[in-house]
Amino acid sequence: MEKWCSAELKSFLDEKAEQYETPTFLDSDPLGLLHEFTNPLDQEILGLLIATIAWGNRSAIIKSGQNLIHRLDQNPYAVISNASSKEINDLAKGFVHRTFNADDLIFFCTSLQRFYKNHKSLEHLFFGQTDSVHKGIGALRTFFLQTPHHYRSRKHLADISKNSAAKRLNLYLRWMVRDAKKGVDLGIWKHLSASQLSCPLDVHSGRVARSLGLLKRKQNDQKALAELDEVLRKLDSNDPVKYDFALFGIGAYEFVSL
Repeated sequence: MEKWCSAELKSFLDEKAEQYETPTFLDSDPLGLLHEFTNPLDQEILGLLIATIAWGNRSAIIKSGQNLIHRLDQNPYAVISNASSKEINDLAKGFVHRTFNADDLIFFCTSLQRFYKNHKSLEHLFFGQTDSVHKGIGALRTFFLQTPHHYRSRKHLADISKNSAAKRLNLYLRWMVRDAKKGVDLGIWKHLSASQLSCPLDVHSGRVARSLGLLKRKQNDQKALAELDEVLRKLDSNDPVKYDFALFGIGAYEFVSL
């Protein structure tokens, strides 16, 4: 592909973002599971759990998400808020999604229970952030790690201090923060702005971004995310992460070589 000028590239990406950010997107995406709930607390709990296991085949992620919903008795907030330690152990027994297993689910549920004893919403961890949500991602990890856990469970909480791109948590934040007017993202957190969000960067979005000249760094890490953020904010400073739909859609559904 010949190098496009920024105006042409913006027009192309705006068109693709508009094309793919539609409710039909939810038919084959784990985010669709959250639309089955109306309580924002149920949505933010399930959102965190489902985003945490959001790697690999999307149909497998959806199947595991449905499993989580069943284990939480279709009422995540009430179950997690009121469950005894034994009940949390019982609901997690036998759960596995790739490397996320029952011990990890116990760790997450127990951490969430601790959190809701003193706070109303996970958005609290992101209060007071200014330019980005990265400090909030770090705050979430710090809070969770205060819960007794197996050391191996730490890998399911992105560590931005070690250059992680935090793909799954940035995906989660997109779900929680971006406006719901398109019928896709939920927009249930009102104290954060879409302008603060970062694109969920993984091997697929990274490949498309590099093909389009949006990203030069080869590794999909925090430095690459900062590079991509800078470019996307130039294209739309108010809502840079809308281009996640464009990058995802091009990579998943369009088979022409970029």
